[in-house]
Amino acid sequence: MKLPLVSGVDGSESSLRAVDWAADEAALHGLSLRLVYASRWEQYEGAALALALGRPSERALADRIAEVTAERVRRRHPEVDVSADVTPEDAVIALLHEGRNAEALITGERGRGGLTGLLLGSVSLAVAARAPCPVIVVRGDRAGIEGGHGRILLGVGEPEGGSAAVRFAFREAGARGCELDAVRAWRCPSHDRADHPRTVDEPHLYWKERAATLIDEAVAETVREHPTVRLHSAAVEGTAAKVLVRRSAAADLIVVGAHRRRGYLGLQLGRVAHALLHHADCPVAVVPLAA
Repeated sequence: MKLPLVSGVDGSESSLRAVDWAADEAALHGLSLRLVYASRWEQYEGAALALALGRPSERALADRIAEVTAERVRRRHPEVDVSADVTPEDAVIALLHEGRNAEALITGERGRGGLTGLLLGSVSLAVAARAPCPVIVVRGDRAGIEGGHGRILLGVGEPEGGSAAVRFAFREAGARGCELDAVRAWRCPSHDRADHPRTVDEPHLYWKERAATLIDEAVAETVREHPTVRLHSAAVEGTAAKVLVRRSAAADLIVVGAHRRRGYLGLQLGRVAHALLHHADCPVAVVPLAA
C-alpha cells in the first residue's frame, strides 16, 4: 500500500500554496493526501471552557480551516483522495509523527503565526531538519512553484549515503517528464590536501574533473533505472550553497540530502540545505540520508 503525502495547514497564504503544490504532487504520483492542522488550542482555552462552549473557538476555527482546505484540494484535483485531521499538538511534533508513515511531508515556508521578517518559519525548519521522510518546503517565485521551468535540480553531495536523494530526484524528473540537472560545486583549495596529488600541473582542471567524476558515480546506478530521464551534469566552480541558490532560479524543485544520526535530537541539515531553505527560488526537497 502506498503511503500518503502529508501537508501541514493553518490557513495562511504560505500554507495554501503548499497545499496546492501537495495536491498537484499527489495527482502526479497517484497518491492520497492527508492534511494536518496542529494547534495547542486545549492548552490556551482549557478543558473547562471546552465543556462550556461545546467546542473551543480555536478548535472551531481549526476545523473550519481544515474543511475548507480539503475542499480546495477536491476542486483542484477531484481524483485525489484527500482527508483532513485537527490535532491539539505542537505543529512540529505532530508533523514529525505523521512523517513516520508518509511518502513525504510538505509545508509552506512560514505559518500565520510566523514573523514576517523571517526567511523561513521555525516549524518548517525544524521539520525539514528532523523528519524521517523527505520534506518539501514550498517557497520561491511563481514560475518555480508552478513548475514553469521544466527542470529538477539535484545537488550532488559526498558519495557515501547520497543515493536516496538521487533516487528521489530521478523519480520527480521521470514523473514530470522534465530534465534533471545534476550539479556538484567545486573549488581549488588554497593549500595542499591529502587527496590532491602534488604532481598535478593544472589543479583547477583536476578539481573540476574530480567533481564531474563524483556526479557520474552518484547517478550511475539510478540513471539505468530511469532511461527516459534527460540528464544534464555540471561541475560548477564555487561554494555549493551559492551555486545551488543561483541555479534554483531556473528550477521547479531542488533536491538535496541531509544526514540523520540516530539518537541525535537537534537540527540535522548541513549548511547547504540550510541555505537553500532560506534562499532558494523554488521548492526545496530535503531527503534524509542514513548516517
